[in-house]
Amino acid sequence: DGVSLCHPVAWSRLPARFSYVRMKYLFFSWLAVFVGSWIIYVQYSTYTELCRGKDCKKIICDKYKTGVIDGPACNSLCVTETLYFGKCLSTKPNNQMYLGIWDNLPGVVKCQMEQALHLDFGTELEPRKEIVLFDKPTRGTTVQKFKEMVYSLFKAKLGDQGNLSELVNLILTVADGDKDGQVSLGEAKSAWALLQLNEFLLMVILQDKEHTPKLMGFCGDLYVMESVEYTSLYGISLPWVIELFIPSGFRRSMDQLFTPSWPRKAKIAIGLLEFVEDVFHGPYGNFLMCDTSAKNLGYNDKYDLKMVDMRKIVPETNLKELIKDRSLEPRSLRPAKAT
Repeated sequence: DGVSLCHPVAWSRLPARFSYVRMKYLFFSWLAVFVGSWIIYVQYSTYTELCRGKDCKKIICDKYKTGVIDGPACNSLCVTETLYFGKCLSTKPNNQMYLGIWDNLPGVVKCQMEQALHLDFGTELEPRKEIVLFDKPTRGTTVQKFKEMVYSLFKAKLGDQGNLSELVNLILTVADGDKDGQVSLGEAKSAWALLQLNEFLLMVILQDKEHTPKLMGFCGDLYVMESVEYTSLYGISLPWVIELFIPSGFRRSMDQLFTPSWPRKAKIAIGLLEFVEDVFHGPYGNFLMCDTSAKNLGYNDKYDLKMVDMRKIVPETNLKELIKDRSLEPRSLRPAKAT
């Protein structure tokens, strides 16, 4: 016969069952807390390593307050603090990238954290050259001497183009941040540091092209560029916490739901072709796109293509000089399949 609940044996089994359920509940609760804490720790460690906006601002403002550098964004960044960093978009510690607000205007703030001149395409194209930040031009350099320095730099980067003098004059106009008709030593130091960056040079060269973000201002080698309204070509961007709990199949369905329609995709693609034409047959020599991934592209509310990141678009002449003396390393061959 079955044992009734009034029987002493039935009551003796209940604490054991409750104890097992409690232990199971406590174990999974502890496991969830442990995994969640580990994920938060990893994400926080990654964030603090990648997002060093405070360090970047401190370096730039220290140089500005001691009179080493100058530029149209310096006062807003370091004195009135009307230029501030928002969401961090950095993917590498040495290339800081933030959404920002400057006098109520949205923009993208970029800052270099490494004092090195090199091109990074996953592997270095040349040994790192350690430099002293903002060491050129030196005190006593005349405007004519600075123009010669810029001309020589452009000749090395872009080749012997016939219209480099026009580009030099354009750079001097951009470097004159306060528009007083003169380039101060601080402005010249900022401009020289920025000219080492291909993206800044491209923004100046292609400043009248619709697919290139406009330069809003600079301070040292920190610069602010026009923000791009939509930075995800495919689907929708979600916070990483939400991404963890969305199945891949459902994520693909969401991407398809929020992807632009085919006519709008065609307009974006045409814009990309126009941009390639702009950089490959530019007025001051050819540039090559060394990274064509979708993360570097965006578009506005009219579905016109806008470049989000142009740091891996490099002058053809400069790239040829960098790789011409590099030896080819043999790649390991796969073993032939038996037949």
